[in-house]
Amino acid sequence: MSTLIKPAIPESDASAESLRKPLSTVTMLFYGAGQTGGQIFRDAPAALLPVFMATMLGVSPWLAGIVVLIPKLWLIICDPLMGIISDRMKPLHSRRPFMVIGGISTSVLFIGLFAFSGFASQWWAALCVGVIFFAASTAFSAFSVPYLAVASELSADPHERTKLLAFRMIFMVLGVILGFGLAQPLVFALGGDAAAWLKMALLFGLIGMISMLITAYGVPRDFGANNSANQSLSLLAQFRHARENKPFAILTAAYFIQSIAQASGYAVVGFVFIYAVGDINLLLPFILVMASGSISSQPLWLKLSRRIGKVASFWGACLLWMAVTITWLWVGNGQDVLLSLPFLGELSTDHSMVLLRAFIIGITNSGFSLLSFSLLTDTINRQKQQRGYADEGLFSGIFSAVEKLAFALGPLLAGVVMSYTGFEASVGGAVEQTDGAIQGMVMSYSVVPTVMMFFSLLVFTQYKKSLQANT
Repeated sequence: MSTLIKPAIPESDASAESLRKPLSTVTMLFYGAGQTGGQIFRDAPAALLPVFMATMLGVSPWLAGIVVLIPKLWLIICDPLMGIISDRMKPLHSRRPFMVIGGISTSVLFIGLFAFSGFASQWWAALCVGVIFFAASTAFSAFSVPYLAVASELSADPHERTKLLAFRMIFMVLGVILGFGLAQPLVFALGGDAAAWLKMALLFGLIGMISMLITAYGVPRDFGANNSANQSLSLLAQFRHARENKPFAILTAAYFIQSIAQASGYAVVGFVFIYAVGDINLLLPFILVMASGSISSQPLWLKLSRRIGKVASFWGACLLWMAVTITWLWVGNGQDVLLSLPFLGELSTDHSMVLLRAFIIGITNSGFSLLSFSLLTDTINRQKQQRGYADEGLFSGIFSAVEKLAFALGPLLAGVVMSYTGFEASVGGAVEQTDGAIQGMVMSYSVVPTVMMFFSLLVFTQYKKSLQANT
């Protein structure tokens, strides 16, 4: 069973009493809402930009991967610094100004990513998209880092924080449905041209802005007022304390590798459904079924984390995810008719298996994602207990930075595999690909993520030992 961390006692009795109370449903709803917009933007570079650049701008997959990667390298510095600044400004201004400015700027720049086409060469296209994405990534840092820090500040109860993050997970699923499931089919439905991509961006940019502002203005301003970072510490000292928190370091390393696994799959899912599954219209049902698995399984993961512990539950979710992900090697676009469903019509055996995978993936993905962030809040509160003050922004910034870097490396890894296996970039829409190129897409969606998840679990084997060593 995972070790639970005793909540740190804030300096103020009033604050201590507030942190011990159960969180209201309204607070959890307001907090969770922001993840819809956050998820739309997180999924954009991983799932939408590679397809947009490869089929509309004529950019080779490997170059598109580099375009996504370079701004993310900046976030290795930007996210932790954004966290430190928000920690130090919180006593005077709260984290709200960061989330407001970041939410609005991110949404406007998201639209800009898909607003231009007709470049003279793939190099100009890559440069222009890269500059916009660099600015958008910086803006998103201003929202996402303080947003993640809030989860560690709203409650001192580790199980209450898990419940809060379960609400976040539900809104994350909504963001996946929109940005990952609806965006690409909507583009096709609108004609698949440059105007269609822009209309999609306008719609989802507006949705993202509204959701992020709901969180910015919905969560309390004054929570955890006496848990602010030690203002006398230098930046180097704060980073050193984060590095010395071994459970945090191990959890972050494991999460980084897992995020690369997820991002590799996100980058090629559109290609897989176009070419390997043979039906892009099945992508939305796939996402909806996956979403139903994610949402319906939240009570299961909350119950398991209490009964057998967060660590054991995390292991179970990861192993089952690996088992189902590797089965994509056998995906096909069979022509038989296995069953007929309302709204979906006749489904082949292969397509029915795609939807079955979706449900299991939804359950397992939501499990290890929820528990990763719940364990993060535990490591932050462990630091509060040991040091007597909090660096929620710094810890959240580091965790956020490695996630964003991973979601840049994933598309780059997938792009290299696709380019190596013969994928042909195009201008104006998808074109026919060779069997080798299609196999490269499938490998990037099955073998690569499974192998990466395996290595992440090798790292995570040291987590329990680090808890004992860090006591």
